[in-house]
Amino acid sequence: MKFLVTGGAGYIGSILVPTILEQGHSVTVLDTFAEGTPQLAACCRYPGFDTVRGDARDPQILDALIKTADVIIPLAALVGAPLCKQDPIAATTINRDAVVALVERTSPDQMLIYPTTNSGYGVGEKDKFCTEETPLRPISLYGRTKVEAEDAVLARGNGATLRLATVFGMAPRMRLDLLVNDFTWRATTDRALVIFEGHFKRNFIHIRDVAKAFLHVTDQFATMRGQAYNVGLSSANLSKIELCAQIKKHLPDFAYLEAPIGEDPDKRDYIVSNEKLEKTGWRADWSLDDGIVELIRGYRMLRSSRYSNV
Repeated sequence: MKFLVTGGAGYIGSILVPTILEQGHSVTVLDTFAEGTPQLAACCRYPGFDTVRGDARDPQILDALIKTADVIIPLAALVGAPLCKQDPIAATTINRDAVVALVERTSPDQMLIYPTTNSGYGVGEKDKFCTEETPLRPISLYGRTKVEAEDAVLARGNGATLRLATVFGMAPRMRLDLLVNDFTWRATTDRALVIFEGHFKRNFIHIRDVAKAFLHVTDQFATMRGQAYNVGLSSANLSKIELCAQIKKHLPDFAYLEAPIGEDPDKRDYIVSNEKLEKTGWRADWSLDDGIVELIRGYRMLRSSRYSNV
């Protein structure tokens, strides 16, 4: 099949795109490639790989690319509440408007698989799992734009959406700000961490299992279309404090404490059921411990000292 992935040079795309190519499919990536770094360099060996430098909001580019695609995956987005708060206009036009424009250009026989976020659940009820039937109550602009884009995808009838838990794991285009990645980085480099809202819980998922979920939906699209699915580790509905304890098992020198010094702009505090997706035959391959060990290995190669003297 022919895939079109917008924002394919980002964190998830840098794992998803080569995974799709390894399955024998073709992939066209639409991205601004603003960082100018070769996250997808290893993909150039595949004859079915192509890139287009451009903006996912450009209607002329969309018109040219969509008509040849069998599967469309819109990854292009401003991800996270802080980034969306910095540029609310870009957040709205990329996260929502660009997806709506893409949806309007698709035909009924094309597959549209859209990743949204568990942030849409906002503050959950204590000890009660959020399912796909739980009312969405996004708090931040990030959460609202993603929920509105999801509504457009599901209303079209030729789409399915994946409500991603907080993603973790190594990738060519790394993100250190995601919770497991961040805490493991601090445990590896600083050996210490001060936590705010340590009792807040959320669900987690490895980036390679996210890629696996996209392909799973592609394979079973006839029965999964028109629906939303939570994508997370059922064994990893953890609080920040519990996450730190898990990391400490692998880095015994890691010290952490809780202090009232910060606030989550998304108010993400919920536990999530992934039963609906699991009933379709999907299973996660990567445990939280697997991911933490992978991150520790990877962080031995990374430096976050671009502007320091040492």
